[in-house]
Amino acid sequence: MEFDLSWILLGLPLAFVLGWLASRFDLRQLRAENRRAPKAYFKGLNFLLNEQQDQAIDAFIEAVQNDPDTSELHFALGNLFRRRGEYDRAVRVHEHLLSRGDLSRTDRERAQHALALDFLKAGLLDRAEDALNRLEGTPFEAQARLALLAIYERSRDWPHATTIARKMHDADQGDFSTRQAHYLCEQAAALSGQADHAGALALLEQAVAAAPGAARARIDMARLQHLMGQPAAALATLKALGEHNPAALPLAAPLMVEAAASTGQTVQAQALLQEHYDGGPSLDVLESLVAIDTAQGAAESARQRYVDHLDKEKSLVAAAKWLAGEKLEHESFHPQVQRALDHAVKPLTRYRCAACGFEARQHFWQCPGCQTWDSYPARRVEEL
Repeated sequence: MEFDLSWILLGLPLAFVLGWLASRFDLRQLRAENRRAPKAYFKGLNFLLNEQQDQAIDAFIEAVQNDPDTSELHFALGNLFRRRGEYDRAVRVHEHLLSRGDLSRTDRERAQHALALDFLKAGLLDRAEDALNRLEGTPFEAQARLALLAIYERSRDWPHATTIARKMHDADQGDFSTRQAHYLCEQAAALSGQADHAGALALLEQAVAAAPGAARARIDMARLQHLMGQPAAALATLKALGEHNPAALPLAAPLMVEAAASTGQTVQAQALLQEHYDGGPSLDVLESLVAIDTAQGAAESARQRYVDHLDKEKSLVAAAKWLAGEKLEHESFHPQVQRALDHAVKPLTRYRCAACGFEARQHFWQCPGCQTWDSYPARRVEEL
């Protein structure tokens, strides 16, 4: 049977025409899809700018359906879900992204970070911890470590917090030496509560070595030494506090008076406190000096200190303290007047967080309101 070349000559043009038609059809379909996707995307963006999040989510869902391979749309949609508090939907979006085999390394790391944020916002701390640990060695490493630090502080997992803080400090991601000292002090407090004073003292020594200028480590150490029956060591520790961090001495002034009385070094302690007071009047140091005068039987000298303080500072607290020992013309009304004064000065004797303004009757190393470390000045509200 002979092969007829005429069929080939007739088939080639036909195949060309069919191929051209098919390409035109695919091109038209692609153009139509591309027109639909940007339209939905920009519509969602417009809703987002107008703070219409519900409509924006609907538009982005439509855009994702039209172009399911676009990762940016998924990121936008996931972030919207998280902002609305729909954390389960945000998690599904970001987990879907991570399951894709064609996702670039940059987008994969970005999706992992977004997933960690979803878990954090949802309060799923164990899953957030796992997701954040996967970000080691990525551009999100510093952010992940800060988030881990917050998780460990919130759960009071001080050993893990210490490890993360040390990593960040060694990687020059900030000075975390004071944080490390705080974590060691927290662990020391736990051991001290279990009557393991030797173990607590060892941790406090580490804290002092980690942050020599940090006040808490030396104050806690002096308090523990005094508790262990070592007042001389406690006094020496507080003297070192006055050298390294004199601004924090008012917090330790009453303890210094106790330790000095136990060792017979009241005169030396009084001289140190007086020197600090002369450098900057402080209500807590003033009270400690008054306590020393009173213990030595110099009651009038003690009351005179309040008057001298009023010459330096307009202090309602000092005025109330002085009036407490003053004889009034109508002495029968003295208790009522004193109660009124004590009530008026009570808010002035509180400590105030410099970060959020939270006020408390006692000094905190970490604010109970905003969780910021060292945000409470060592001065009362009246002195600020």
